[in-house]
Amino acid sequence: MMSARHLWIFFRYTRWLLWLATIGYSIEFMMNRQHHMDEFGRLALTTEFFMFALPLAAIFAGCFELMMRDRAGITRGPQKSDEIGLKR
Repeated sequence: MMSARHLWIFFRYTRWLLWLATIGYSIEFMMNRQHHMDEFGRLALTTEFFMFALPLAAIFAGCFELMMRDRAGITRGPQKSDEIGLKR
C-alpha cells in the first residue's frame, strides 16, 4: 500500500504528463489535420475522444492531487497578507 505522500507525488506527475500529452496531441492535430478528419470535414471519433479525455483526465488528476495533499498533511506554506509578489 502506498503512503499518502507517494500517492500525492504520483498524481502530481500524472497531472503534468496528461497536460503535456494534451499539448502534444494538439500540436500533432495542427500539423496533420487531414489525418484526423473524414471526407466531410468532421473529426474522427478517436480524435474527438482524445481531445476531450486527455484534459479531463488531467483535471481529475489535479483534484486527486489536492485530496492526497490534504491527507498527507502537506501544507502550502505560510501565507502573509502583507507580502505581495516576489521576495526582493
